[in-house]
Amino acid sequence: MRCSLRFEPPWLLRSPHVQTALGSSPLRRHLGEARLAEVTAGSTPQVIDAGEGIRLLGMHDLPRGAAPKGLALLLHGWEGSIDSSYMRLTAAALLARGWATFRLNFRDHGDSHHLNEQIFHSNRLDEVVRAAVEVARRFPSPRFVAAGYSLGGNFALRLALHAPAAGLSLDAVAAVCPVLDPARTMAVMDRGGGLYRRYFERKWRASLLRKRALFPHLLHLDDRTLGMRLMELTRWLVERHTDFGTIEAYFDGYTLAGDRLAALAVPAYLLTAADDPVIPVDDFERLGLPACAHLEITSRGGHCGFIENFRLQGLAEAWIAERLDAMATPLQSSAHPA
Repeated sequence: MRCSLRFEPPWLLRSPHVQTALGSSPLRRHLGEARLAEVTAGSTPQVIDAGEGIRLLGMHDLPRGAAPKGLALLLHGWEGSIDSSYMRLTAAALLARGWATFRLNFRDHGDSHHLNEQIFHSNRLDEVVRAAVEVARRFPSPRFVAAGYSLGGNFALRLALHAPAAGLSLDAVAAVCPVLDPARTMAVMDRGGGLYRRYFERKWRASLLRKRALFPHLLHLDDRTLGMRLMELTRWLVERHTDFGTIEAYFDGYTLAGDRLAALAVPAYLLTAADDPVIPVDDFERLGLPACAHLEITSRGGHCGFIENFRLQGLAEAWIAERLDAMATPLQSSAHPA
């Protein structure tokens, strides 16, 4: 199902670039930290065994008051982390509704570079699926849901596709501005002076430098390699550190374009903005979605921005909490009949 969602920020906040920049700004990060402190009964770091010797770092957050309605697994975007502003604010919105949350770092994100020798790439889905299974086992809950932003939204949707085969009972997923066609997204980032390309190049280089310092015997990352542009550096990664062989095969490995989501059997909620400067909205309009998937499009919002006002309140975190919280209603109604 596709529908429009009304979102009208003040005119000074209507630029997609302003929305995108504010969405992950330091001011929002501080706001998220304060909101999280108000609603959580405690946050505990956890190292998750993701199988095959792989370890992933996460944070388990408990709500105040009664036992949680359920557990929500939250996945950040590329070069984000469990402490990104949108991750903290989304956790806070769910905690306020009585949910526990588990914010999971992908490998080589946050403070987790030391946990695994091999480098992160976007096709490392198996370890995220196994981590989700382990999180659900370690923290049993009446409901288990997942949500993600950008690349994290892509992972959340692929998790939903693979959950049945993995034996994971997943009740619903929500994805904000998920990456659908990675080859096209990278090409779009390279346009208009490459503002977004340079942003991700800077963050990725810093991550790879950190990895090189920890595992110099593995990567052999010299300064010339780190000076490559985003597409060339990605090609180098694919050819040297994956079994895909070509960058085209690598992109195809995690694309969700076309009918890739048609096999979804888990209720899925997708949110995007028509003015997203990173992921073209027509990628969403061409999706072949099953009846259990719901796509909502706003006219504004940028890439994972959706800033509603000058207090930097966000539509996206409220949207995730509202959509996923609705999944708890049938369980509560059956457990406590009127």
